[in-house]
Amino acid sequence: MGFSLLPKPTPCILFLVLLSSTCFTSTDAYDPLDPNGNITIKWDVLSWTPDGYVAVVTMNNFQRYRHITSPGWSLGWTWAKREIIWSMMGGQTTEQGDCSKFKGNIPHSCKKNPTVVDLLPGTPYNQQIANCCKGGVLSSWVQDPSRAAASFQVSVGMAGTSKGTVKLPKNFTLKTPGPGYTCGQARIVRPTKFITPDKRRTTQALMTWQVVCTYSQFLAHKTPTCCLSLSSFHNNTIVPCPTCSCGCQLNSSQSGKCVSPGTPHLASFVSGFGENNLSPMVQCSNHMCPIRVHWHVKFDSEKYWHVKVTITNFNYRMKYSDWNLAIQHPNFDHRTQVSGFNYKLITPYASINDTAELWGMKSQHNDVLNLAGPNGKVQGDILFRKDKATLSFDKGWAFPRRIYFNGDMCLMPPPSAYPF
Repeated sequence: MGFSLLPKPTPCILFLVLLSSTCFTSTDAYDPLDPNGNITIKWDVLSWTPDGYVAVVTMNNFQRYRHITSPGWSLGWTWAKREIIWSMMGGQTTEQGDCSKFKGNIPHSCKKNPTVVDLLPGTPYNQQIANCCKGGVLSSWVQDPSRAAASFQVSVGMAGTSKGTVKLPKNFTLKTPGPGYTCGQARIVRPTKFITPDKRRTTQALMTWQVVCTYSQFLAHKTPTCCLSLSSFHNNTIVPCPTCSCGCQLNSSQSGKCVSPGTPHLASFVSGFGENNLSPMVQCSNHMCPIRVHWHVKFDSEKYWHVKVTITNFNYRMKYSDWNLAIQHPNFDHRTQVSGFNYKLITPYASINDTAELWGMKSQHNDVLNLAGPNGKVQGDILFRKDKATLSFDKGWAFPRRIYFNGDMCLMPPPSAYPF
């Protein structure tokens, strides 16, 4: 009865509804735990040639906990005119295109919209430049800043030969290897300065332009890719991941394929599809997520309280190298000890220390999260010092506020289900 009393929607109301829904999806590119995170691509023109220029393209991952794993990044764009690529170092285009009009010296690529990928480790030295040849893998800024950059050199022909005649490429795309990143327009910025090895002289690029790419989980995945389960010493209840967190077993188009651990010849069946396939093949479960994170409050003493974190891989197709976990909890500013994981505080806002990044340790052989199965699990412990002014085990205080695996937010149980 109450519904019938509502006025008929006007065109203005419909417009506002559409506008609000559009704004909602666009906010997925904003990450409150990494508000300034992005991948910045910079083109530095180092010299002019008779028909174009030579440039070094550098990709910097300024995201705190989002990294790019194998099979790596691919960068695409559209030329503004009829440019070609004569040669490259440190990278290569995936297709040469139609170069039939050239005789003698054949270009590396004649495509209007080339796609460039990184070279593999072990590439001959005469084809390398600094920061190249890592198979497209980029570390997050917090885990290893020295491995958070990639570069390649490109010699461009049939292009402008001065700052006034060069036309900037457009329609940049960044895949890692799937979708998720949106790149802005190329913009001319101050020329990059370089310090010579002896640190006694500074040179600069003849011209520099820059492209900024931001990540959206909404664009990358139709459904979540991880979920959180909870338990505590003070309650016998184990709160599982919400049902159908990442898909449902009856909806194969949404969740990918589901395999029971007891399937005959499971190893040979899965190996036929190969590892690192973009489409997950998960172990059948109520949540259907490739990754489950479990947070267990182990004990409570007079001065400390203790948490065990367990990450389980349910994906038979992908093992996760250099994985990381970002956790938001108000007691991280009173952290005493982390064992089993590397650890670093993240301060998205200067005065708030409530977020930490955890990742595996090579010395513990847990920096790779193996395929689903008996070895597809890593564990670590966090010891928190009590702050009596804020500590409370009521109303779910001991559990995370947000949790991300490899930069994607995990679906959490509703607060009403928390073990109080």
